[in-house]
Amino acid sequence: MPVGYVMLGVNDLEQGYAFWGPVLGAMGWSQAHDYPGYTRGYTDGTGQTAWVSRPNNGEPVVPANGTMIGFHVTSKEGVDAAHATALSLGGTCEGPPGPRPLYGPDFYGAYFRDPLGNKFAVVLG
Repeated sequence: MPVGYVMLGVNDLEQGYAFWGPVLGAMGWSQAHDYPGYTRGYTDGTGQTAWVSRPNNGEPVVPANGTMIGFHVTSKEGVDAAHATALSLGGTCEGPPGPRPLYGPDFYGAYFRDPLGNKFAVVLG
């Protein structure tokens, strides 16, 4: 069963939208919801949603040690594009696009951190 949604926490909505909109777009996601001043939702068209929002408790976003969200994309080009887009917008590389034989013969992925330090994967799936 797929995950219902993910929340991508940001400290500044406009900066968060400027990062996540293009990164998710490179993965084939599109904006589906906008609640001005509160949150914006993106979808992959299969029912998966990623919300870009400030924490509801008003506290700043801090990276979670040991937590990583992995996004599936439908092509190696999508993996490459999402990783490159993230890096061009202030993300940092945690592993360039390429095969990872340790995870299986067909595994292809890339890893990055967003500007706040949260770790993400983009994998062919």
